[in-house]
Amino acid sequence: MRRFPGVVLVCLAGAAAFPSARLSAQPILVGDELDYTVRRGDTLAGIGARFAVAAETLAAHNGLSRTRRLVAGKRLHVDNRHIVPKTLPNGILINLPQRLLFYFVGGRLESWYPVALGQPGSWQTPTGSYRVLAKEKDPVWEVPSSIQQEMRRNGEKVRTRVPPGSDNPLGRFRLRLSLECCGIHGTNAPQSIYRFQTHGCIRLAPQDAVDLFSRVPVGVAVEIIYEPVLVFRDRQGRTLVEVHPDIYRRTDGNRETAMAIAESRGLASASTSARWEEIIQDEEGIAVRLPLRTEVWSEAAGVAEPEDPGTPSR
Repeated sequence: MRRFPGVVLVCLAGAAAFPSARLSAQPILVGDELDYTVRRGDTLAGIGARFAVAAETLAAHNGLSRTRRLVAGKRLHVDNRHIVPKTLPNGILINLPQRLLFYFVGGRLESWYPVALGQPGSWQTPTGSYRVLAKEKDPVWEVPSSIQQEMRRNGEKVRTRVPPGSDNPLGRFRLRLSLECCGIHGTNAPQSIYRFQTHGCIRLAPQDAVDLFSRVPVGVAVEIIYEPVLVFRDRQGRTLVEVHPDIYRRTDGNRETAMAIAESRGLASASTSARWEEIIQDEEGIAVRLPLRTEVWSEAAGVAEPEDPGTPSR
C-alpha cells in the first residue's frame, strides 16, 4: 500500500443540479505531487489508472502527445491530488465523476482507490445508498440477460455463466451489494481502471480489490454520489477547485455548479480569477489551487477548523 500525505481542509462539494452546497465534516485532500520514472511497457493510460489521473491530464502536464510512446527511464511529473467530497461515519463512498472510491472507519479515511464505472448511456452506475450483503472469493459470474443480449447483438459468443478463473471479468473478489444490478469487484482487465467502461459495476484493480476485500465487513454502508465539481479552502486561506467532465450529463453545467458553490459560501471573489475559468473549462480532474486568498470562507460557513483525521492509505 502506498501512503500519501493527508491535508485537513474545509471542503464544499457540488451535487447534481446543485440544490445546495454541503459542508463536509473533517474532509481531506488525498494524493500528492510526485515524479515517476517510466518503466518498460508503461503507457500514459496505465500510469494514469495507477495514480488516478486522466491520461490526457498526465500528457498535458508533461508536454507530451496523448498517443506518444513512452521511453523507459523518462521521468514524469504526476499530480494526483483529489478532494474527498465528504466523510462517512463508516462505509464506502464513491463519487462517480471522480472515479474514486473512499473507505471510512470511525469517521476517518482508511483508504482510497481509482475505479472503473458504468459507460455513459444505458450502462450508467446508479447513485444512492446501499449495503454490502456478502463478500465472495473466486465468484461465479451469472451473466445478466441484458449483457447476454448485448453479446448477441455484437455477434459475440453468448455466455450465461462464467466460472472462476482468468476469463472471469469479476476477478477474484466481489462485494455483493443491495444494489441488484451492480457490485464492487476486481477485474481481469486492469487497463480499464479509471475509465467509464463497465456495465454499471464498480471495478477495482486486482491488488486494490484484495486490499478493500480484506478491510470491509459485511453490512457496511455504501453511498454512491454524483459530484463533478468540488471546491475548498484550506487553513492558509488557499482555495482549490477540482472539476471533472459531467460524463452522465446530470447537471446544469460545471460553470453554473461551481458558481453556485462559491456564491453560497461567500467565495464569489474566487470566480474573478482568470485561473477559475481555465480550471472549469479544462476539466482536468485534479485539485488545482487558485492564485488568490479568500478570507471569508470559514466565517461565512461558520465552521471551526477540524482536527487532523490522519493520513489515509492507498
